[in-house]
Order: sequence, then C-alpha cells, then structure tokens
Amino acid sequence: MEPCAECGAPPEPQSCDELFQVLLALDHGRQEPWGPLHGVSVSCHLLQHPGRLPADGGARAREMLRAYLDGGLDEVNRLAGRARRGNSHRVQGGPAPAAREAARPHRDAPRSGFAVTIRDVAVDGSFPAHGFPERVRDWAAATLEAWGDNG
Repeated sequence: MEPCAECGAPPEPQSCDELFQVLLALDHGRQEPWGPLHGVSVSCHLLQHPGRLPADGGARAREMLRAYLDGGLDEVNRLAGRARRGNSHRVQGGPAPAAREAARPHRDAPRSGFAVTIRDVAVDGSFPAHGFPERVRDWAAATLEAWGDNG
C-alpha cells in the first residue's frame, strides 16, 4: 500500500483515519494526558491532512499550535477561551486579526514531508500515555515547520 497522500505516513497497520478515530476516542474521555491536548491533536491532524481544512485554510489550527509551542496548555486554554467568547451570539464581526493574517489557502498546504505524523504519536496504535505530551509537542513542531512557520 502507498503512504498517506496527505501526510506521508505509512498506511499499515492502521490508516491515518483509523488512528485519528482512536485518538478522538481517547480525547473525548477527557482524561490525562489525551483530553487536555484534544485541540492540539486535532489541529495537527487537520494541518497534515489539508483536504479537511476548514474555510480559514488552517489559520486557527496554526494559531493553536503556535500557542501550544510558545505557551503550553495555559496558552491553549486562553486561546480557546477567547474563541468561545468570540463565538458568542453577543459578539459581532469576523475572526480575530491573528487568525485572518495566518490564513493560507488549501492549495499552498504542504503535501507530506512531515518529520512527525500521527503514526509516530500513536507508537503501537494505542497512543500510550507515557511520553504522549512530548510526542504531541514534536508533532506540533513538525507540522508548523512543514507549513513554513518556524516560530
């Protein structure tokens, strides 16, 4: 079988989609270490599979990864809080200026060539707790690097 056309990960023994479903199940359990890193994990996966990017071209996902790498989970939580407040029906206007500036069209998204993929984070397909935060940090850094955002 061919590697994933989007991230370049080997397809065996599980595809990227299958691994992502396993990770989502762990994330939604809201338990350490997976739950707190849900937004970071989803952002990495979306940016490495640009065919699934939302209309903003991955701007918010990139903003999430930059926040995580620069300030850890505290910064991610602040960013998520701002996004929740910004999504309130009481707030009018578009996305935050940083998100607008970071937007990049899908066609400019990197195709494969990621130094770390979901396969690396999954280890044996189970996303073991030991070392998970470090693997996610490496995943986030490799993702932004491929997008040309070296901080």
